[in-house]
Amino acid sequence: MTTHSAENIEHHHGGGTKLFLYVWFGLLGLTVIEVVLAYVQLALTLMLIVLMGLSIMKAALIMAYFMHLRFERMRLVMTIIPAMIVCISLLFVFFPDSLRLMELRPK
Repeated sequence: MTTHSAENIEHHHGGGTKLFLYVWFGLLGLTVIEVVLAYVQLALTLMLIVLMGLSIMKAALIMAYFMHLRFERMRLVMTIIPAMIVCISLLFVFFPDSLRLMELRPK
């Protein structure tokens, strides 16, 4: 029977409450930036690029810390990345169909 010290358990599960609060405040700050950008007059293309970039940063933080992928073995992370790429690719397959449906809608 092996005994696990508190240090080993925290290292295995990842950071503590302090780290998660920093990440949460970071996510909150990114959300505030997104809301402020809604009231700023920017070109549509620039606005979308900035908002998509911020959303990707938020998703990466959530996956890394709240889904504990930062503290997992690289093999597990590398099995999730191809699945995510397939899902995003499938979304791009259906985007043109949504444009076709929009053209069919009566004006």
